[in-house]
Amino acid sequence: MTRRTSPAAALEQPVFPAIPKADVLGRLAALHTAPIADLKQQWRELYGKEPPPFSRSYITSRLAYRIQELAYGGLKPETVERLVALGEQLDGGNVVLRRIRADSRPLPGTRLIREWQGVQHVVTVRQHDFEFEGRPYQSLSSIARHITGTRWNGWTFFGLKWRAGA
Repeated sequence: MTRRTSPAAALEQPVFPAIPKADVLGRLAALHTAPIADLKQQWRELYGKEPPPFSRSYITSRLAYRIQELAYGGLKPETVERLVALGEQLDGGNVVLRRIRADSRPLPGTRLIREWQGVQHVVTVRQHDFEFEGRPYQSLSSIARHITGTRWNGWTFFGLKWRAGA
């Protein structure tokens, strides 16, 4: 049995508080010192749902965006359309491919920079491997091991904690 909603209920959008432009800077500054419980309450008020179980920095950054969005307006429809079109150029509109790419390794050409013991190390992501000091490596862990002399999770060492399947 499927639950049906009335057309009027389907069109109802939650109402979010208007944020005066004059309040934006103060609210953004207050995010950095607010207790996490207050941040979660703001999330409920500004997004109309429960906050995700992510870090304080994630919640703070998304709240900062949302405050500005409610005060100044969101992306223009033309911008959204352009972003969708660019996404479809990359993956032909296949949402599954889009999610795989978003959750896996960085795009080729991305430079990962990590300072270790006062020395800056730069890794370039390539199509099927990584380049460090002019040499190819199959994994970031092998590069981290080369740099530190100990075993590391390469994704963690280079600050890429959201790897698919990890």
